[in-house]
Amino acid sequence: MSLVELLVGVAIGLFIVSGALVVAHNQLTDTRQIQLEAQIQQDLRAAADIVARDLRRAGSWGNAAQGIWVDGAETVKLNPYATVTLDERTRNTVEIRYHRVPAGEPDVDNDLVDNREQSGFRLTEGSLQMLLGAGNWQTLTDPLSMRVSRFEIQPAQTAVPLACHSTCVSANCPPQLQVRTLAITLEAEARRQPEVRRAVNMQVRLPNDIVTGACP
Repeated sequence: MSLVELLVGVAIGLFIVSGALVVAHNQLTDTRQIQLEAQIQQDLRAAADIVARDLRRAGSWGNAAQGIWVDGAETVKLNPYATVTLDERTRNTVEIRYHRVPAGEPDVDNDLVDNREQSGFRLTEGSLQMLLGAGNWQTLTDPLSMRVSRFEIQPAQTAVPLACHSTCVSANCPPQLQVRTLAITLEAEARRQPEVRRAVNMQVRLPNDIVTGACP
């Protein structure tokens, strides 16, 4: 084998090796991209599930039976946990209340919103936070792996009239069932690769409906 043939063989070998390295690098890059997209999607979906599950507790009341108007009743109690507070300007903060029983204590509702019975969610500095008791905001998402760019809540309410056992003579009769829903949009991007973005849209139906008005 001559020197020229050896050099040509080495050049061809280097060309093949360089091509293989390029292919391997592209495959590793694609794999890393797919893993990052899957991680962002999984983290975002987990956060959305926590948001939906907690919001469905809004208005849960241990004495809900006392909030229904029945024949012979003199008064009807108002649900102390019914209020859903939404930041109307930014729509990225929501606070709710629901009856919560401390561990080891009897299930007795005092009809007062205690500190531990307050919850909610908000977007601040690229992180989604959860309210665990009055004033106790805790970060729900990992700020090192992803940045939450959008958390928006759009409330909707539908009034469903209820039947009365007697003829209505007042403006607040017949009573109405207020069916409440929250449309939630959650978007996030990877911290190190902002081009990797994912979004979750969901509709949360608040199962604890509010009754307004009364039969005569």
